[in-house]
Amino acid sequence: MTTDILKEIDQKNDLHIAPYKSDGKTTGTPTWIWEVLVNGNLYVRAYNGKTSRWYQSALAQKAGIIKAAGKSFKVDFQAIVDPALLSKIDEAYEYKYASSPYLYPMVSPRTKAATVLITLKEEI
Repeated sequence: MTTDILKEIDQKNDLHIAPYKSDGKTTGTPTWIWEVLVNGNLYVRAYNGKTSRWYQSALAQKAGIIKAAGKSFKVDFQAIVDPALLSKIDEAYEYKYASSPYLYPMVSPRTKAATVLITLKEEI
């Protein structure tokens, strides 16, 4: 997918994530979450950390659908554990959501441990 699409998603700030359920076809209820772009890649974090249902499904199924910027996409999910990259993602959250009272939880150790890379596969 193009950089322009990722930038549009980032600017709209309306990403809803819906990983596939265990059947690999049906998705859970779309959940609105914050996202950031770092080095041209799209990242999200589970506010409730690793206990979040969407996070657990995303890691188990490694795929799903997102809705953002008025479009829907099939996507792949990958957990992120690299400390240097996690720090860059923290900085992106701090910059983008600086005025939000919910910023601190999004850069806390619990939430940082539930960071996911979203790779767009195709628009649907």
